Amino acid sequence: MITISATDARNNLYDLIEEVARSGKRIGITNKGETKVVLISPEELDAWQATAETLADKELMKAIRESDRDIKAGRYSSLEEVEKELGLSDNDKDVSSKFAEQGKKRLKKA
Repeated sequence: MITISATDARNNLYDLIEEVARSGKRIGITNKGETKVVLISPEELDAWQATAETLADKELMKAIRESDRDIKAGRYSSLEEVEKELGLSDNDKDVSSKFAEQGKKRLKKA
């Protein structure tokens, strides 16, 4: 991460904004030698917020950990197996309707 003093940041703010927007780099802004804030792109902020929300969701994190254990234990289906189960082929163009039909069938089974 590049760091710059608050004074330099103030004097070059528009250039810094353009640099972050163009390159996606993070720029730390220091005051008295200590980084106080970081300039990041809106996309990176969105990604961090999504990560924080995911980590805060106890049920989702539990499901993720279970999925990790399943994968490590070999309990998963290949793409080909899923496509076969859903009745998909390379020529299927309207995939969303097939998924909707399969979802309804699965709900009826449960």
